[in-house]
Amino acid sequence: MRQTISQLEALGQVMYDEPLAPYTTWKIGGPADVLFIPGGKDELVSAIRLLNRHGVPWTPLGRGSNMLVSDKGIRGVVIKTGDSLDYIRFEDELVHAGAAYSFIKLSVMAGKEGLTGLEFAGGIPGTVGGAVYMNAGALGSDVSRIFQSAEIVLGTGELVRYEAEDMKFSYRHSILQEQPGIVVEATFRLARGDRKTIAAAMAAHKARRLETQPLQMASAGSVFRNPPNDYAARLIEAAGLKGFRHGGAEISAQHANFIVNTGQATAEDVLALMTHIRKTVKDKFGIELVPEVLVMGER
Repeated sequence: MRQTISQLEALGQVMYDEPLAPYTTWKIGGPADVLFIPGGKDELVSAIRLLNRHGVPWTPLGRGSNMLVSDKGIRGVVIKTGDSLDYIRFEDELVHAGAAYSFIKLSVMAGKEGLTGLEFAGGIPGTVGGAVYMNAGALGSDVSRIFQSAEIVLGTGELVRYEAEDMKFSYRHSILQEQPGIVVEATFRLARGDRKTIAAAMAAHKARRLETQPLQMASAGSVFRNPPNDYAARLIEAAGLKGFRHGGAEISAQHANFIVNTGQATAEDVLALMTHIRKTVKDKFGIELVPEVLVMGER
């Protein structure tokens, strides 16, 4: 594998035995054997083809806002989108954004352009690539409502363009969860709106988040998907679990569907809490909560 990795150095930045905790919003996670940041789209394509050719496993990483990395870390190569894919471009009512661009910043910049449709993204702390992968959503909307197309490097190393109908979007789901790939760029179709109205709506959403979510603490946002016709947070709170703690991980007293890192939480602490939540809610209400966060790495 060392010989293969040495060839990666010509395609971008390579770091060995790199702790992943600083690269996740939970601030949890062991090391990657190799962390690779490609120099650009072409370098990403070449890297995936190289790794596939030599049978080296690889895992994509954006901002790490919706994942739990195990304490033992991730074997093989972790590919993190970097500055080369951190850009935005407006074209009439279309916005083109690189995979590494902040989804929150995208909503802000769209509002400043007088474009409406991305207000829901103002509190989703991930990248554009991650948002497309998860069909991220809030406030009754999601990526599928505004998505037009994306340039994607498939797991085979093939560079393709997927239209909305190719993505198989559903609640917090896209085809990328079935068919591995890395988003390079996404294009969203928005609509013209009033800048002041958009700004007011986003300010109201932000004030609501500050009031109801533990934004000052390390977390991954919502841990569980909302079951049909209900809310995971309501069920967890009704089960009396707000404030319940295991090690350094705690079910937020502010929002029951958030698990926060109080300072020294491990992945095992979080997993223990998730297991306890699921069992308690199932026992009390007969409802099976489905995790929204991705659990990755060696166990």
